[in-house]
Amino acid sequence: MSSLLYSLGRWAFRARGIVVGAWILILALVGGGALLFNQGLDNSISIPGTESQEALDSLSTTFPQVSGASAQLAVVAPEGDKVTDEEIEKVITEGVDALSEIEGIESVVSPFDENITGAVSDDERAALISIQLDGPQYEVTEATKDAMIAEADAIADALPEGSESALGGQLFSASFPVLTATELIGVGVALVVLLLTLGSFLAAGMPLITALLGVGISVALIFVATAFGSITSTTPMLALMLGLAVGIDYALFIISRYQEQLRDGLETEESAARSVATAGSAVIFAGLTVIIALVGLGVAGIPFLTIMGVSAAAGVAIAVLISITLIPAFLGFAGERLRPKPAKATRKARRAHAAAHAEGGAAHAEGRTGATDGGAGELEPQASAHRPNRFFSGWVKTATRFPIVTVLAVVAVLGLLSAPALGLRLALPDAGGLPEGDPARVTYDIVSDNFGEGFNGPLIVTGSIVTSTDPLGLMDDLKSEIEKLDGVEAVPLATPNETADTGIVQVIPTGGPDSPETKALVAEIREMHDYFLDEYDVDLSVTGFTAVGIDVSDKLGGALLPFGAIVVGLSLILLTMVFRSIWVPIKATLGYLLSVCASFGVVALVFEYGWFAEALHIQPGSPVISFMPIILMGVLFGLAMDYEVFLVARMREDYVHSGKARESVTTGFIGSAKVVTAAAIIMFAVFAAFVPEGDTNIKPIALGLAVGVFVDAFIVRMTLVPAVLALLGEKAWWIPKWLDRALPSFDVEGEGVAKEIELRTWPSPESTDVATAEGLSLDADKTTLFENVSFSLPQDGTLVVSASRDASVTALLLTLSGRMTADSGILKVAGYVAGVRGASIRSRVAFVSLGDATDPVRDLTDALGENPRLVVIDGIDQVTDAVARRNIYDALVSAQGAATKSETTLAVAVGTAFPDALADAVPGVGTAVRVDLTHSELTHEAEVSA
Repeated sequence: MSSLLYSLGRWAFRARGIVVGAWILILALVGGGALLFNQGLDNSISIPGTESQEALDSLSTTFPQVSGASAQLAVVAPEGDKVTDEEIEKVITEGVDALSEIEGIESVVSPFDENITGAVSDDERAALISIQLDGPQYEVTEATKDAMIAEADAIADALPEGSESALGGQLFSASFPVLTATELIGVGVALVVLLLTLGSFLAAGMPLITALLGVGISVALIFVATAFGSITSTTPMLALMLGLAVGIDYALFIISRYQEQLRDGLETEESAARSVATAGSAVIFAGLTVIIALVGLGVAGIPFLTIMGVSAAAGVAIAVLISITLIPAFLGFAGERLRPKPAKATRKARRAHAAAHAEGGAAHAEGRTGATDGGAGELEPQASAHRPNRFFSGWVKTATRFPIVTVLAVVAVLGLLSAPALGLRLALPDAGGLPEGDPARVTYDIVSDNFGEGFNGPLIVTGSIVTSTDPLGLMDDLKSEIEKLDGVEAVPLATPNETADTGIVQVIPTGGPDSPETKALVAEIREMHDYFLDEYDVDLSVTGFTAVGIDVSDKLGGALLPFGAIVVGLSLILLTMVFRSIWVPIKATLGYLLSVCASFGVVALVFEYGWFAEALHIQPGSPVISFMPIILMGVLFGLAMDYEVFLVARMREDYVHSGKARESVTTGFIGSAKVVTAAAIIMFAVFAAFVPEGDTNIKPIALGLAVGVFVDAFIVRMTLVPAVLALLGEKAWWIPKWLDRALPSFDVEGEGVAKEIELRTWPSPESTDVATAEGLSLDADKTTLFENVSFSLPQDGTLVVSASRDASVTALLLTLSGRMTADSGILKVAGYVAGVRGASIRSRVAFVSLGDATDPVRDLTDALGENPRLVVIDGIDQVTDAVARRNIYDALVSAQGAATKSETTLAVAVGTAFPDALADAVPGVGTAVRVDLTHSELTHEAEVSA
């Protein structure tokens, strides 16, 4: 992948005008689509398959008058007056009539209706008008809402001085999120950090431009998608927040690497290509982890959450694509203007430099072994990448001086910080969490103060009564039964529908909509299902806005464990692939769990216990949106893997080069801590900016992500990780050989392209050989298949591989054709480095196994028809028919002749136990390059005993 990204980065640098124009065109097209197809967002949340949702869907057919969205208008008389006073009662009655005339309203129930109870407070100072709409919340038009608000204002104006009224209820319980100036603070902080990190306004502006472009496209796509289905109002805000954060960070990683290489003397185009190949590889891996975690939200089986995860994942994917294409294009426009100015050498440094020249400059020459392109340095800068930094050097030395103490201290602190998470309450948002002064919040408070909290979250108990001969009597009996239950404040309504086949009982709990008492009452009524069925022959269900919220929370809570198991398992697999280690993934995953628990704990401290709630404009004691934990786990997983990769990959690289485990922790930390710190500060600032004035649903997610990023980056990755790695030493990088071979390799730091650049002119710039090998070795199952194999195969030559054991021959032939990878040594085929460009080799090398072929000649002919540069033939000894062998010979001669006519070449590689018996089947055997593997056929145990 790094090699492909290298080519992509170079192309984008050269075709910068096309790349920039293409992205602007995409933004224009998607933006136009959003304007044309936008159907609006939805604030309602439901989960198909739950009891409450199924009952609500059934009511839409059998009892449509109570199945739609609802609202409340609360009226409070002046001090000393009553709502039953003639003047006030008249205003309320006329208001009920006026509201009933509004299009979209199914019914309006007067508080003075004789068929209901409890709509007038006990002291008769307050009255509650119930409004039922004829459709679900997302179908209620703005015109209907505006008409309701206008009529509520008219009622308020008509009431006597000192009266109070407010319009609220379910329909107005959640507001649509809007952007405020506060969110721009995060962008401002990001600009300052970018300026300090990258050193120029030009470089600092690039990540902001690309991030804003990315979120513009992703949010526009979300509005286009509203034409195909309902999307919650939280979805675009989540995509905006996440896309902005990762977009800035991903661009920062690439530009930072670009400047490092320019500082080391690399030419601009080459530096752009290598930056995309190296940092871009890590960006793709980091983005993939976030995308996988977000798409994994679908595991919960909750449609709105799946849509939210996919939308946010699309935003991250767009940020990744923009980073690896638009950033190199911008670098092309910037040219030499981003090259860092050389730092002024101190007197001590000048003396050291002079001494180095006096010794012949040997060390400097050795540090440039991979120089290509007119003297450009190797892929990783040497002195500049590990230039001592006092602050970060002191940090890592403190963390690793007494590693056991550091580990215990971090675990203890994060454990204490996580403890409050046990008291975290989850629920769907209601008007009680809205800012004070909001009309819906005013209504909520009036209802709570005058009627009780339960009136803000009534329950509906419903069932079929078609078999009853006395529907009215049956509803009275059900009302009496439910009134006896603990937690029931009142049962104001129990009635059948017009056709007497469905009945509803409205139940007012003693607790609020999000209280444990209400949840317990719902559970108790459901536990009595069989009792009602046996006693009254009624199949009752509990539904309503409050019951739906309880079911959503329960379903989301039940999805946390399987989702967490998937995330943790994925973390272990991905990190094992990247770092080829057992202990590093385990450490990283446990660190991630600590970060998640700590962020849950802080969210609980703020929302549940009220710490800093006033400063953050949060209502103390309010529950957290039900889907916060699962979204936080998914997003934070991806971000945690980002920091793990960018920090630990440099440590692993230094360990591979030096072999010194403890020293590599320090040097790797110093080499990567600056950019990780900048990225974490930017992420923290962007997320934190969405807390003070953010949407009710976004606030806990933004706070949790801000805390999670801070804890994961600075406490877990930059403190706990160095301590653990220092404690483990060389054991940190151990992995069983069988597992190392079984797992696919994921090159996140561009080691592949580094190897390609190093071997660009190997074995010599003039070489035309189709394949060259040096020191190839491969072990499997404690057996050496081949060892220290070297050869050069001319572009039109023949290679004969022989051995007494077929497995050794097949293994080398598979390695030569790009189907296997050697453990050590160098192999270049058709100009591509094996182990790095396997796909490119396979597309140019045909592999034919004739041992089990029913028609070996046809198989060979089909392979030659693909016009390969090299054809590799295994199992030719098993073709014993003389005619078939002669036909194979003729097919190879014909193919080589055709290649010559088309000014190309065809080489042949064949494996056999009897190399001298190939003259009748393979041309050119007499002058063939021969490789005898017999000497490699020893097990490791045999070698040791020998």
